[in-house]
Amino acid sequence: MHLEHLNLVVSDLQQTLAFYQAAMPHWSIRGRGEGLWHGVQRQWVHFGDDYHYLSFNDNGTGQIRDVKSHDLGLGHFAYVVSDIDSLVNRMTLAGFNIAINGATDESHKSVYYIDPNGYEVEFLQYFSDIPSERNKYTD
Repeated sequence: MHLEHLNLVVSDLQQTLAFYQAAMPHWSIRGRGEGLWHGVQRQWVHFGDDYHYLSFNDNGTGQIRDVKSHDLGLGHFAYVVSDIDSLVNRMTLAGFNIAINGATDESHKSVYYIDPNGYEVEFLQYFSDIPSERNKYTD
């Protein structure tokens, strides 16, 4: 089993794509279209590779949960990258700043960004393929 896609309602497709294209330059737009969803006209874009993608649907309204709150909802989602320093450089060049410097130890390094819609996205690089080294938790 694996996660195929996340379906995210966003306010602006172009701003959203700019963020994720900077983070994931090897992904592309797989498909796009328009439709009526619960009475609201929406454009949608599937951005990803042949096996995984993010589905973005525009015309979102309201605010998503504050990631610093205890409200129900999505906390964050994470992607493993092979070179976190390159990701940080790409994001900086595209105008996106790190929101939180995550953990840094002998097993991994992580950073968190807030996308243009307010979703918190973690990117992490593991320094080992050995599960016991990757999945360390405090005692």
